[in-house]
Order: sequence, then structure tokens, then C-alpha cells
Amino acid sequence: MTKLENPVLMATIGGAQGIRGEVRVKAYTADPTALGDYGHLHSMDGRIFEVLELREMKNMVVVRFRGVNDRNAAEALNGLELYIERDNLSDEELEDDEFFYADLEGLEAFDDQGISYGTVTGVFDFGAGDLLELKGPGKRPVLIPFSEASVLEIDLEAGKLLIDPLAAGLIDDPDDLKGLTPAKPKKKK
Repeated sequence: MTKLENPVLMATIGGAQGIRGEVRVKAYTADPTALGDYGHLHSMDGRIFEVLELREMKNMVVVRFRGVNDRNAAEALNGLELYIERDNLSDEELEDDEFFYADLEGLEAFDDQGISYGTVTGVFDFGAGDLLELKGPGKRPVLIPFSEASVLEIDLEAGKLLIDPLAAGLIDDPDDLKGLTPAKPKKKK
């Protein structure tokens, strides 16, 4: 059983497909048929899944995993999330304005005045575009659009996002910033 250090969600298993142990899978990859190209997939309980066969079907893929040989075994996997280690994802294929969701989580969001709006705790897509969830100490989580207007700059090395709080919907008027003070820089340990 293997425990992933930096897991990235790649797919969720749906219902069984047929009687040979195949399952319908919702892949979160740009190309759903590339799901098997990332190596073995892992569940959070430590199981490892090897893709033997994969074919496209409408908006999902049908997968046959090693060791899943009948409908009962396939049905037992319904709802299981599959992950890979972050290191298995190549940064070389990304464009300058592309990011893996996993790399955005943990970044702190600041405006151009140095005011902190919290840390990215999740990235969501409910169908109308990507949203970043920000959570600050003692604050409720808020969702902001992950767009060029709201997120002006991403610095993965520094662990920061530069945001426009007005475009992000965090303030209604630029005058709302007058009472806020910039966050003090955190000391590196």
C-alpha cells in the first residue's frame, strides 16, 4: 500500500460497464483517453490501479483495470477517486498561462497594496468558469473568479497571487480599502 505525498485527483470511477469488470470513469485530464499515460493510479486507501484497456464513450472513458474481472468487483469501485503523485505531471507541456490546480492551492492572495485576502484552499469549476476559494484566518471562505481580470499575476516560487479585489468581487468600491492595512510579510523558517 502506497501513501501519496502530493496527490492530484485524476479521475472518479462511476458505475460498472458490462459484465467483464469494466467501469465508467470521469477523467479530469485535458484528454480523457490519456488517463493511462500517467502511470498507475492510486486510491486514498492505498490501493493501486493499473489501466489495461481504455476507450472513449461520450463525455467519459470506459476502463478495465488489472484485477477487476467481473461486474461485482467493478460495482464495488463506484465513487472511488483516483490520484497520481504530482511529480508524475510534466510542467514542460504547460503554456505560460496554464497551471495545475494542485499548484495553486496554498498560494496567498494579495492586492497591489499588500493586503492579504487569504490562502487558496481549493479550485472549482461548476460549469461557468474556474473559481478560487480563498480562506483567511478567522474569515469565511470566499470564491473569486480565476480570470485575467481578477487574478493579475501568479508567482508560484514566491507562493503568491496578485489579485484585483474589485474585479474579484471582494470589495464594492476602491474606497473600501482605506481602513485595511497591508499584511506583514511572513518570516521564513
